[in-house]
Amino acid sequence: MDDIRAFITEQPPTTLVAVGYMQNGTVSLAQNFTQDHAAAAKSLRLPQGFVGAEASPYFSLSEFVKKWPRNPATPRREVLMITDGIDTFYGGGYTDPYVDTAIQDAQCAGVVVYSLYTAGSGHFAHTYWRIYWGQNYLAQLSEETGGESFYFLGAQAPVSFEPYLNQMGQRLMRQFLLTFLAKPQKKAGTEPVKVSSEIRGVDFFHQDKVCVPASSEH
Repeated sequence: MDDIRAFITEQPPTTLVAVGYMQNGTVSLAQNFTQDHAAAAKSLRLPQGFVGAEASPYFSLSEFVKKWPRNPATPRREVLMITDGIDTFYGGGYTDPYVDTAIQDAQCAGVVVYSLYTAGSGHFAHTYWRIYWGQNYLAQLSEETGGESFYFLGAQAPVSFEPYLNQMGQRLMRQFLLTFLAKPQKKAGTEPVKVSSEIRGVDFFHQDKVCVPASSEH
């Protein structure tokens, strides 16, 4: 908890921070978006520790990003999900349609998702098959939305979140806003995008698809 509190308070003064808990396919905000980082850090609490009805973390992410209003003054939007990634509604196996939907919703909303794996509780927390898929889903989610997934090798929670949060903080300080025009299609949907550099040895983290609107021509 102290690692997360420190990460929140270390953000630039202009950064708006919200704290929420995933439950029942939604996000319950303990602290709405605020520049008062001390208040956001203070709102942290332990999770309630029960499995809600249809408790897929990907339902919660989809619902949250759809309701997140766009603000031209603050175009950068990031989410840090701390979860075991297990979809208790779907189970496991490739592909999970709810993970795919959450990815598309985040891409269309312009939201970069970072994920930090930590072990859950109960039976699922000891089922390697579910843990394996939970970590894979988080990796897929972060990779395809332009973020990064952090996890400790194995099924255990990391001893400390600090190294992973530090890595995320470094990436937040090295971000650039790239805009471009995409040719409208007959139907609205996602199209693949690739970013490269003429400089060798440069890696870019970016979402692998973007939302393209339907053409207005009939």
